[in-house]
Formats: sequence, C-alpha cells, structure tokens
Amino acid sequence: FKDMNIIKRDIYLQKVIPYIDKSLIKVFTGQRRVGKSFILLQVRNLIEAEKNNANIIFIDKELYQFNSITDDLTLTAYVNKLKKKSNNYLFIDEVQEIKNFERALRNFLKSGFDIYCTGSNAAMLSGEIATLLTGRQIIIDVHSLSYKEYLEFHNKKSSKNELINYLHYGGLPFLINLPKDDLIINEYLKNIYTSILFRDVLRRNNIRDVLFLENLVKFLADTTGSIFSAKSIISYLKSQNIEKSIPLVSNYLRFLEDAFIISRVKRMDIKGKKIFEIGEKIFFEDLGIRNILAGFRPDNIHKIMENAVYNHLVIQGYKVYIGQDKNKEIDFVGIKNNEKVYIQVSYLLQQENTIKREFGNLLAVKDNYPKYVVSFDNFETPNTYKGIKHLSLEKFLLDF
Repeated sequence: FKDMNIIKRDIYLQKVIPYIDKSLIKVFTGQRRVGKSFILLQVRNLIEAEKNNANIIFIDKELYQFNSITDDLTLTAYVNKLKKKSNNYLFIDEVQEIKNFERALRNFLKSGFDIYCTGSNAAMLSGEIATLLTGRQIIIDVHSLSYKEYLEFHNKKSSKNELINYLHYGGLPFLINLPKDDLIINEYLKNIYTSILFRDVLRRNNIRDVLFLENLVKFLADTTGSIFSAKSIISYLKSQNIEKSIPLVSNYLRFLEDAFIISRVKRMDIKGKKIFEIGEKIFFEDLGIRNILAGFRPDNIHKIMENAVYNHLVIQGYKVYIGQDKNKEIDFVGIKNNEKVYIQVSYLLQQENTIKREFGNLLAVKDNYPKYVVSFDNFETPNTYKGIKHLSLEKFLLDF
C-alpha cells in the first residue's frame, strides 16, 4: 500500500490529526467501501513519516492472513508478539469482525498504545466501545465522496455532465477504476450492495426472511425523501398482502441504519424545537446504491437531489432535521455550532407557483438564520429574494 497513489481525504485527516498520540481510540465508521481503509492507511503513513521510531502493527480483517485473529484472546496474542516497549501504534481494519475486540482494546490503551480502527456497524461500535471505554474514544463518520472529492478523484472539472454522473453513480471511491459503462458500474454497485446486506445486516442480525428485507430496502429507495413511519410501511405491506408487525419493521430499519445503508431523519417543530418521534424521512448513504434499487429517472430526480443535499450537509458536519411549521415543511434544517441553516430543494424554478411555494415556506420562518433555495437550474440570481438566497445544486455542492 505504501507505493499506491492514495488520494488524500483531508476532511477526515484534519479530524483525526489533533488526536494522534492522545490516549483515545480513534474509530472511523461508515458503510463498507466508502474509503475507511484508505483513510486508515493515510493516517499510518502520516505517523510513519513523522515518527522514525514508530512501531506500526496493522491488522486488516478483510485479508486472509489475519483469519486466525477471531477474538480478544487471539488479537492480544498476535499484538503481544509484535509490540515494543514504547511507541506502539495499532491499526485494525473492520474491527467488528473480532469478537470481544473491546476487551483487548481497553488493555492496549492502558499499555500506552495509540489505537486506530475502522468499523462497518454503528450499533456494535458505539455500543461495545461506549460501554467499556466511556470517554476513551473518538468516532469519526466517513461517507461516500462529496461532489468536490468526486471531481478530485476522477480528475474532472465541474460541469452539468459530471454533476449528473455524480448523482447517477454516487461516490464510492473505487469507481475511478471502472469505465463509464452503465452495465459495469451497475454490476459493481449491485455486488457491493449485496455484500453489505449479507455481511452487515442478514448475517449479523440472524435474519432469515431475505426476500422481505430486500423488498423493504427497495420500498425505501422508491420513497426516498418522503415522510413515512413504520406504521405507514405496514399499511403498504397489507396492500401487497404481506403481514408484518411494527416491531419487526422497526428492527429491520434499525439494522439497515446500523449498517450505514440508510439514514433516518426526524422532523423538528421549527417554533417549539420539539423533535417528532413519528414521521421521518429516509436517505441513502450512497446515491449509486439507491439508484440501482429504484432507478435513475427524470421522475425521481428531485428525490435524488434531496438525498445529495442531505448527504452534503452531513459531510459538512451538520446535524440535520426536517423542518415542520404547522402545515408547511422545510426540506432541511441544519444545525452546527448552535447555528442554523434552512434549505429548500426544488428541481426547477421556472413556474411562478413553484417559486412562491419554495421561497414562501422559508419566508414563513421568522428568524435571522441563513435560508437557501437549491435547484438544478443553470442560472443563479445574484440578489436574494427577500433575504433568501438561490443556489444551483452544482454551486451548493461545491461551495456550501
């Protein structure tokens, strides 16, 4: 890996650099194939370059040579053979594949190790690490490529054609190695999706009803960006003559979220700041995977745009909600550092009633936080509309 041309992902490196040599376990979490392993390699290379006496121990659980490391005991035995008296750095890729890994990590941390891990299951990583290592971990969420990263990886300049490619194929880093051929890319994305579903959802949670799970994910892809609840899914299933309980559906949704396939976004009452427990929206971590399930068609471009805006806000560090103001909905309320931003997403702003609706919903929010309407239009108005700024999707993804 040292000789590989690894493209730096500075947004994540800058998050971990302040914690190097600190007594904290650094955990990179995210969906499989979003690039966690290469970020781990970049951190390792950074430490090796700056510290001549660093003793690097690197374990990649996706490689056959590490198959013998199955639990905390075999992990401890392996590491003890390689450790030195000081300056030990431990890297473990896909740590959740090691049973009771948290017990070994706790002991290594007490022994002075500087520890870095990746993982592809949110519940396992947050649960086990938080239970035994309270206050001793920093979790860094890794996502599919942002649009700006996508352009850098593919060595392209922004254009409408590249933006459409990004919305179509998504941001999995390995796509730079594939030709722009629908059949080849779709086959790759299908294989990745199947692998995630099998390894991180079905096998980990002992799910036997594979067909129902697949149909559920397909339904979520079809209804991306729509308000829904477990109860509404049950109603839909009944219309298809499928009988499932609300607790079962709720568990399956949680399993999919734990595997980073989907994100569930709650609604917030804008005036009262209340978080609604019923009614939320689903978005996909990767647009390409969403599109192989539901298609990339003109009639769902608004859903895909909304998903892209949501993903970008999350990458930029925002906690995101759906805004609710009586009978009006704000597509996104982003909160960061106690500051808010309101965003409406529209495909095109060419009709008067569309303009009135999108800008009008934001005008009804009576505070002074920034408000934006994001659309696919080629034009951008140089001035605001009563204080509300319009951005093209391309501009938003590049500069916001």
